[in-house]
Amino acid sequence: MTMHFIGDTAALTGRSLRHIVRSPDTIITTALMPIAMMLMFVYVFGGAIDIGASAGAGAYVDYLLPGILLITIASGVAYTAFRIFMDMRDGILERFRSMPVARSSVLWAHVLTSVVATLASLAIVVGVAIAIGFRSPANVLGWLAVAGVLLLFTLALTWIAVIPGLTAKTVDGASAFSYPLIFLPFLSSAFVPTETMPGPVRWFAEHQPVTPIVDSIRGLLAGQPAGAELWSALAWCVAILIVASLLASLVHRRRIS
Repeated sequence: MTMHFIGDTAALTGRSLRHIVRSPDTIITTALMPIAMMLMFVYVFGGAIDIGASAGAGAYVDYLLPGILLITIASGVAYTAFRIFMDMRDGILERFRSMPVARSSVLWAHVLTSVVATLASLAIVVGVAIAIGFRSPANVLGWLAVAGVLLLFTLALTWIAVIPGLTAKTVDGASAFSYPLIFLPFLSSAFVPTETMPGPVRWFAEHQPVTPIVDSIRGLLAGQPAGAELWSALAWCVAILIVASLLASLVHRRRIS
């Protein structure tokens, strides 16, 4: 059964990846908005923003990059919802149901495709950040830890994206769920320290998942040892991943039953 699931997932993932290879504008479009946002904040607003002692590095791009990476992920998973919606609309999922294909492999193929495409977009964004001055004293273990947090966050948001992909009535509805996810980093420590925010906004920023994820990535990239922020970030990512994957699987079973 396990080998059957792995083989089906690999075959369906290859199918989805071929669609992306034939249409690389998906990856480019996903990276363009975060890059434009990063350039705007660094070169337009950066000089007016006081990050003070909260900055893990001297340049504002060093402070800004973790939040931009999370926005890149949130932008990318919108295409996951879009691809699943198109498969639902075109009857592809129903066709797979009539074939000897492991049911869960259909969703996992979309999830793995999202991970690969998002990692490519993240690499582009990091490359642009380095070109405009980003520098990190982190060692190999630090970078691996950053990659692990980003991968876990990508998986969590991708499983969230599966739900509107299965339930949306229109193409716009399938991808619109990502707008709040893209906006959430603005109400966190991604762009300015939470200490500068007014009371209610500061409370929300300090108690939502993006802030510990951003702070942990920023600390790791600054070469600092892992602290409480990292464990909080991992706990948020794992909790979101478990809840979202269970809900997505439940919705999937109901939609194709």
